[in-house]
Amino acid sequence: MLTEEQLKNILLKNGIISDKDDFAKIKKKAEAEKKPIANYIIDSKKISEESLYKGAAEYFEVPFANIKNKDIAKNILNLIPKTTAQENKIVAFEKDDEKIKIATLNPDNLEIIEFIKKKTGLTPEIFLTSPTDFEQVIKQYQKSIDGYSEDKKTGSLKKGESKDGNFSNIKIIDTVLEQAFYDGASDVHIEPEEKEVYIRYRIDGILKNVMALPRNVHIGMVARVKVLANLKVDEHRLPQDGRFKIVYKKNKVSFRVSIIPTLHGEKVVMRLLEENPKVMTLEQLGFQPSSLEIIKNSINKPYGMILITGPTGSGKTSSLYSIINILNTPKVNISTVEDPIEYNIQHVNQSQANPKIGYTFASGLRALLRQDPDIIMVGEIRDNETAKIAVNAAMTGHLVLSTLHTNDALTTIPRLLEMGVPAFLVASTTNVVIAQRLVRKICRDCVSSYHMEQAELNELKKQVDLEKIMEIFRREKIISKDETTFEKLLFYKGKGCPKCNNTGYKGRTGIYEILEITPEIAKLIAKGAEKSELYEEAEKRNMLKIIEDGFIKIKNGITTIEEVLRVTKE
Repeated sequence: MLTEEQLKNILLKNGIISDKDDFAKIKKKAEAEKKPIANYIIDSKKISEESLYKGAAEYFEVPFANIKNKDIAKNILNLIPKTTAQENKIVAFEKDDEKIKIATLNPDNLEIIEFIKKKTGLTPEIFLTSPTDFEQVIKQYQKSIDGYSEDKKTGSLKKGESKDGNFSNIKIIDTVLEQAFYDGASDVHIEPEEKEVYIRYRIDGILKNVMALPRNVHIGMVARVKVLANLKVDEHRLPQDGRFKIVYKKNKVSFRVSIIPTLHGEKVVMRLLEENPKVMTLEQLGFQPSSLEIIKNSINKPYGMILITGPTGSGKTSSLYSIINILNTPKVNISTVEDPIEYNIQHVNQSQANPKIGYTFASGLRALLRQDPDIIMVGEIRDNETAKIAVNAAMTGHLVLSTLHTNDALTTIPRLLEMGVPAFLVASTTNVVIAQRLVRKICRDCVSSYHMEQAELNELKKQVDLEKIMEIFRREKIISKDETTFEKLLFYKGKGCPKCNNTGYKGRTGIYEILEITPEIAKLIAKGAEKSELYEEAEKRNMLKIIEDGFIKIKNGITTIEEVLRVTKE
C-alpha cells in the first residue's frame, strides 16, 4: 500500500539507502525479479518487514500495532465487514465506550476511516500494521459459518444462535474454499461420516482436521460443488471428475474436483491449483550445488532421458516444470502429454491424456513425435509401450523428460529393464535419474536450536548410519573442527507460533538423490550389473542418498530429523 515516494522517504529516513540513486538501483532489481519494491527489500534482508512498517508508522506519524498474535473478540472484528476489511486493508482490534482502535496498511484512506466513524459512532484511533500481521487477523473472519461457530477444544462447528438455524450451502463452500486458500492448503477433503461431515485440509503435505459439520448439510454441500464443477447433480452412484475456477484476492485459483461414493455418502476432494503459478528455479527447489551441476549438464545435452522418480505427492511435477522453464526458449519446440495438466506454461504445447477414449501416454507420445518436437515431456512412464517409445525418442535425437514410481534413483534402472527396454538402450539414452521427497521446512518465525539428548541419539543410531553422516558433513564442510561427534552438533526445530498454525513448520523443500549416468555406470548397466554394483560405483562419485541429502538440510537448519525420517522410511 506504500507509494514509491513514501517508500523512498522511509528508507532514507531509516538509513537503508543514502540517496535517490540507491533507490533507483533497488527499484531496477525489484523489476527484474518482478516483485513489488517493498517485497524485494524484505526478501533480500535489507530490512525486516516489522522494521520497515515501524519506519512507515513514524513517517505517517501514527503508532505501530503488532496484532499478529492478538485474539480479537468477534463483536469487535465484525464491526468492519470482511469484504470491507480486505478491500481497504483495515481491521478493528479493540474498543471501549468512546474509541475504536483500527489497524491499517493505508492510514491516508480518510474516506474509509470516516465511514467507520459514522457506522460505529466511535472515534477511530489509527494504527499502522504490517501485511503479515494484517493477513493473520483476516484469518479470524473465517472461524464461523452462518449460525455455527468454532468449538476451540474440538475444532468442530457447533450450533449457535440464528433466526432459522439453516445453513447456506453457498456460504459453507465459499468459506471452506476461502479458508483453504488463506491457509495455503493444497487439497480440501469433505468426508461424510455417520453423524457428522468432516472438513480436512492438506497443508505442507499433512492432512489436518479443520471442522466438523452436522450430517444434514452434506447433500447440499456436495450439490454446490457439483454445480460449480458442472457435474451431474443427480448422479450419486458413480465417481465424477471436474474443475472450476474462483478469483481470490486478484488470484485465479483452479479447483480440480474428484467425487466418489462411500458408505456414508459422496466424498469430495478438491485440489487447489493457482492459474499463474511462480515456477521455482532449481536452486529454490533445494538442490545441492554438486547436484545442480549434474542436472544442468544433463539439460544441456541435445538428447537423452531425464527421469524423476518418487511416490505420489513428492514434487516430481514441480521439478519437471522447473526444468522445462529453463529449456523454454523460442529456438525449441516443447510438447507434453500429461494427466492431468497441472499448470499452463506459455509457449509449451501441452496435451491432456484421456485413457477413457484411448488417448494414453503411449498414443500421445507417438502423436507428439509427428509434431517435430525438440523436447518431449511425458507425465509418467507406467507401462512397457510408453517406456519403449520414450527410449526410442531419446535415441533418435529428442530430449525426453518423464517420471516413474520407484523408491530411489538406482531402482529406476531395473524397473526400465523389467518393462522390456534392452539394457544397452537404457545405458545409452538415460542422462540422469533424480529421486526425491518433500519435507516440511522449519518456520523461520519460531525456530530454536537444541543439542540431542542421549536417548534420542541412541534411537537415531538404530535407523541411520551416523558415522557416515558425519563423514558427509565433513566432506561438505558444514561442521567445524570442534564438532567431532553428534552430541556436539546443534540442531533446529520450530516451537510453534500463529504464523505456522502452531506446527513449527511452514513451507516445503525437496531432498534428492541424483544418479548421473557416467560412462562407467553406463557400462555396468549395459552388461546387466546388479543394483549393488551400480551403487558401489555411484558411491565412488560421492552420490548422496535421499536420507543423506536430508541430513545436510537438517544440519543447515532447513528441516528436522523427524521430517526426514518420516518421508524416507520404507
